[in-house]
Amino acid sequence: MCAMPSAEKMPPTRAHQSVPEQAPQPVLPTKQDEVAAAGSELIGGPIGRRALLAMAWLTPVRVIALVAIGMFALGMVQKMPCYNGAWFVGASSQYTHACYSDIPHLYQGRGFADGLVPYFDKLPADVGMEYLEYPVLTGLFMQVAAWLTPGSGSIQHQEKFYWMVNAGMLMICTVIIAVCVTRIHRRRPWDALLVALAPAFALTATINWDLFAVALTALAMLMWSRGRAVPAGILIGLAAAAKLYPALLLGPLLVLCWRAGRWRAFWLAAGSAVGAWLAVNLPVMIRHDSAGFHIREGWAKFYTFSQERGVDFGSFWLILSQRMDDPLTTDTVNKLATALMILCCLGVAALALTAPRRPRLAQLVFLVVAAFILTNKVYSPQYVLWLIPLAALARPRWRDFLIWQACEVAYFLGIWGYLAFTTSGDAHKGLPTEGYQLAIAVHLLGTLYLCAVVVRDILMPERDVVRRTGEDDPSGGVLDGAPDVFVLGPAAHPPQQAAPDGAGSCVQWGTGSDRSP
Repeated sequence: MCAMPSAEKMPPTRAHQSVPEQAPQPVLPTKQDEVAAAGSELIGGPIGRRALLAMAWLTPVRVIALVAIGMFALGMVQKMPCYNGAWFVGASSQYTHACYSDIPHLYQGRGFADGLVPYFDKLPADVGMEYLEYPVLTGLFMQVAAWLTPGSGSIQHQEKFYWMVNAGMLMICTVIIAVCVTRIHRRRPWDALLVALAPAFALTATINWDLFAVALTALAMLMWSRGRAVPAGILIGLAAAAKLYPALLLGPLLVLCWRAGRWRAFWLAAGSAVGAWLAVNLPVMIRHDSAGFHIREGWAKFYTFSQERGVDFGSFWLILSQRMDDPLTTDTVNKLATALMILCCLGVAALALTAPRRPRLAQLVFLVVAAFILTNKVYSPQYVLWLIPLAALARPRWRDFLIWQACEVAYFLGIWGYLAFTTSGDAHKGLPTEGYQLAIAVHLLGTLYLCAVVVRDILMPERDVVRRTGEDDPSGGVLDGAPDVFVLGPAAHPPQQAAPDGAGSCVQWGTGSDRSP
């Protein structure tokens, strides 16, 4: 919060001329994080000063990419009981083995096995869905995998091959995500191990196609961190064309650019996002016939399905619905969920504009995406993939991250246990309704816990581990180190100790020490 003199206005001194500026050293979690230090004992203890001199090719990016591939492969191994037959035998076998995936079932269920074109060709009446209910770029991802799947052999063989092709493509997305998180915070590359080693990431990676949108979102945040607003906006637009949630990034960018007065960067990003989204959607969206231009029904299916979909797995709305004698209608839940989300966004905006120090971009993005998931009428197990990279950037502390991951793993087991219970008939194998409601509560509380510690870091910047090393916002791009121009509340009138004194010294938030300009 203190005003530092501009480097351009400072006359060069002999010290400035003779002493070259040294590159900042990477932050080692094993030196700062007790849990990371304890966990490192499994591989020989905390890293030493000379640890990698003999293996310089093992850079953090390469190590983390390899670890991410290894964990992804373990997640594929966990799906092997289903690959070997549980997807196709019995009603509950894929649930009792906790290895369910949408991917093989939708190969035939959404017309890919029959060569139907997504959004243009209607699905057979017995499918129960007229058109593919995914956004355009996800539909393209599914179609590319279908083109790579041989059309010969039994349908089960084709579905297994389709899942394997998708898994290979999603593994590429996983590497992209891990590398982006490694590079966004340049001084903290090892924080990306939170992503690479996240158990919920490995367990849910091949349930659906969410990793494609997550990879595009990670690339967008990397571009923004480098000050490249237009590429960041294009990637946000493409990510939103693959999944709806990446569009939420524009909200945190808006309030942070407002506080910092960086309007040009925001409008470049927002305009690029809208343009990219339109560029990939318009060719599928618009239909022309003798009566003129119309919105294609197949393109709109994702949006109408999202609106008409009832209360579903993982949400607190499901607990309410199962415990109410007269459950809320879908229309009522839509309105209440929208109102709650708007209130959460207003709360995050107020937090951003009144915090004692401008929040980091990753912190606000995490809070907004978490609010969207928590208030939504469905919280599918793979939605945790949206949050894992953001959590690693927003709160890179192993203890809090592992607490949250434990809650998510408990829910992962809980939902399949519940589905096993509901599909096993009189055998009642699995988790009954009350147990599943407890699993929902656990994973909702785990997400809320992580949100709470992020909010605490925003309100008490000295507790933010990223800022303890003297950095401002390494993921913020043009926001990093920018002075505030619009602040509300007490932050607009900082206490005396946070402002320059007569001698020109000031307190740097998060460093705990006085520094003189």
